[in-house]
Amino acid sequence: MPASPKITLYVDLVSPFGYVAYHLLRNDPVFKSCEVTYIPIFLGGLMKACGNTAPINITNKNFWIDRERRLWANMFNIPMKDDIPAGFPIMTLNLMRHLAALRDLDGNQTRMVELIDVLSNELWAKHTEIHKPEVFQPILQRALGATDYAKLVEAVPTKGKSLLMANTDKAFADQAFGLPWLVCTNAKGETQTFWGVDHLGVAASFMGLEKPSAGPWKSVL
Repeated sequence: MPASPKITLYVDLVSPFGYVAYHLLRNDPVFKSCEVTYIPIFLGGLMKACGNTAPINITNKNFWIDRERRLWANMFNIPMKDDIPAGFPIMTLNLMRHLAALRDLDGNQTRMVELIDVLSNELWAKHTEIHKPEVFQPILQRALGATDYAKLVEAVPTKGKSLLMANTDKAFADQAFGLPWLVCTNAKGETQTFWGVDHLGVAASFMGLEKPSAGPWKSVL
């Protein structure tokens, strides 16, 4: 029996296009046969390592990229406000360390992914200031319970910090320079990397996934 297609998606909640890709991998039937691994990173660290500049800081591209964000979200019916969150880009370093530590403490990604579902929706659909400890800490505590949350808080300054750095270094080693960055392996065992929401269709074709012939996927090569 052929192996299931595998995808590694690097994640930082600050990226609107990363959110679009994450939402599609989590919810779109096109990817239902894929084994998806979600790896928390710090996008700011990756951009610095690459010498990359955030699109929002590039004249003219900042306007274009904002239109693209709304276009893709609307096309795939992904919950996202038309305007960007106040103070964007927000500093997610502390939050992403918590998510990296949680994945390690659990030994799997289940609760981390469930929290990314909640936190990403809070940020992009509601503009909740999830990067602030007084906002994200109660969310994590409710989801994990007092005992597990206490263990997480203890692990963040050491394990969370080192893991997030290692994850970011791994993304860089996988030639990532921005998000969404996907490392895809098809049923033949062939591996290819893809960047950007606009390459999800190409990634799906590489993995031999069946795409709908109508609706938003029709416009994605």
